[in-house]
Formats: sequence, C-alpha cells, structure tokens
Amino acid sequence: MANHKSALKRARQSQVARLRNMARKSKAKNAVKELQSALSDGNPEKTKATFSKTVSTLQKTASKGVLHRNKTSRKISRLARAVNRAAVQ
Repeated sequence: MANHKSALKRARQSQVARLRNMARKSKAKNAVKELQSALSDGNPEKTKATFSKTVSTLQKTASKGVLHRNKTSRKISRLARAVNRAAVQ
C-alpha cells in the first residue's frame, strides 16, 4: 500500500478511473451483443439502427482510451461486413 500523500491520492484516482473504464468497456460489449442479437433476428431496420448506435458507442470508448483505436476499427469493420451480408440476404 502507498505511504506518501501523493501516492495515496494517485491510488484513489486509479481506482476511480478503473471503475469508469470497466463501465465503458461493459457498455461497448453490451452494444456489440445487442447488435449480434439484432442480426440473428433478421430485422433489417432494427439492425441498421442498432449498428449506428453500436458504432457510436465503440468510437466513444476508443476516444477515451479504454479500447485501442485499431481494435475498435477492426471490430466496426467486421460488424459492418456482417450487417451488409445480412442486408443482401
């Protein structure tokens, strides 16, 4: 455990940031799961709306530094391909 005043404060700040990052990451994962379920339902209007919301959530998460921007881009690209494939069928 930290002993110096500044180290104690830094530990508190790290704890708050960790909890905030966990919440953001969880929100992003839930958005992806929601899109996956919309894809499996086969409703194109719902899928399009959910895709838009999911992309926004993922980009926000990346802009905060919770997820790496390349990982986010890769995830969005794969989801877009899945949505487009579902729209064609």
